[in-house]
Amino acid sequence: MDETAARQAFEQALTTYEQEFGKFFLARLFGLELTYTAEECRITFDLKDFMFNPQGGLHGGISAFVLDISMGHLLHRTSGAGATLEMKVQYLKAAKSGRLTCTARFIRHGRSISFLRSELVDEQGEMIAYATSTWKSVKSAGTA
Repeated sequence: MDETAARQAFEQALTTYEQEFGKFFLARLFGLELTYTAEECRITFDLKDFMFNPQGGLHGGISAFVLDISMGHLLHRTSGAGATLEMKVQYLKAAKSGRLTCTARFIRHGRSISFLRSELVDEQGEMIAYATSTWKSVKSAGTA
């Protein structure tokens, strides 16, 4: 592992994070870049070797993390905070280098329960993993 790059990523995350959507520590640590359209949340990031499992590919937990964030951020952007009720991840291919893109979309956007899907692809557009999930919208304090 490139220990210098790992330390630099950690220090960068530590000095730039804010406890808010898109800027929290883990998003900064993994270098996640978020963009939105009216119907999507897109996250891009470069693979770093400190993200790898012992076999030299992107760790499945990091894939699940990015898939979950893309869906949660889309829900938050469109209707406010939410909580993941369940999520199923399908792993299709190992990612070993390059830039990955994760795109979340609604399957059904309800008032209190929503269903989402997110896909993680490599630079060639080949799918690495995808997830489906169920989310519950969370009312903020002071909302009836």
